[in-house]
Amino acid sequence: MTTCNRNMKNWMILMITAGLINAGCAFTQDIDTGKIELPALESTDYIVEYEGYTSSYNVLTQTPEWVAYELTKEETYGEAVREGKFFSPDERVLLPQPDDYDYRGSGWTRGHLAPAADFRWSDDAMWETFHFTNCCPQDEDLNNGMWNTLEKKCRTWARKFGKVYIVTGPITGENRYGTIGDSHVVIPDAFFKAIMTEHNGNWHSIAFIMQNRSYNKNMQGCAMSVDQLEEATGFDFFSALDDGTESEAEKEYHLNFWKL
Repeated sequence: MTTCNRNMKNWMILMITAGLINAGCAFTQDIDTGKIELPALESTDYIVEYEGYTSSYNVLTQTPEWVAYELTKEETYGEAVREGKFFSPDERVLLPQPDDYDYRGSGWTRGHLAPAADFRWSDDAMWETFHFTNCCPQDEDLNNGMWNTLEKKCRTWARKFGKVYIVTGPITGENRYGTIGDSHVVIPDAFFKAIMTEHNGNWHSIAFIMQNRSYNKNMQGCAMSVDQLEEATGFDFFSALDDGTESEAEKEYHLNFWKL
C-alpha cells in the first residue's frame, strides 16, 4: 500500500470512528465506571463489554488498547475448553477489524490479552475471548513462555487472594516490528499487565512489561509498580478506587507478597 493510500485509509477510519462516536456507538457512556479493573475512560474510547471482560478497541492499530476483567477464585475452575474455538471479528463492533488472513503466514501468533484459560467457568465467555478485539500479534516464544507463566500466576493469585483485578494491553512504542496483513495490524513492541488485589483489608498491586520477543528478563526483572506502568503507558489504572487507596497501593510493589 502506498503512503498516499495508507493516509487515505487512516483518514477514512478516523471519519468512520468520529461518526460512530457522534452517533453514540462508542458505548463509553453505558459502561459501569465503578468497576475496579477499568482504567479511567476517555470520551473517545470505543469500549466493548463482554460477559467476562471489557475491551477498549483502537481502530488505528487494529488491536485493543487494553482489556480489563475481574478474576475470582471460583472462575479459575470450570469445564469450558478452547479446542474447536477460533478467532473472528466481533459483528457487534461497527469499526474495521482484522481477520484471520491478516495473521496467516505472518510469523506472529494470535495473542490473547484476556487469556481463554481464565474463562473456563463459561463456554460462552471463553468464546468471546476469541474476538480480534482481544487479540494482538505476539511472538510465539513469548506467548507460550514467560507470558503464559504470568497468566498462570494470575490464576494462582486469584485462588490465593480470592479475587484479582487485571488490565492487559500492548505497547506500540516505536513500532519497530511494523504491521501485518492487509488490515495493517500494528505489531506491539511490548505488552503490559497490571494486577490489583485486596488482602486482609489492604490493597496490593504489581505490574509488568514484557518485550514482544522470545527473550525477556526473568519475571522479577520485568516487574514494576503500577505508578511506573502508568508513566510508561499514559493510562490511569484502577481509577475507581478512592484516590488515597489508589495512590498508596500503586506507588510500590513487593515481590515477597506476590511470591516472586
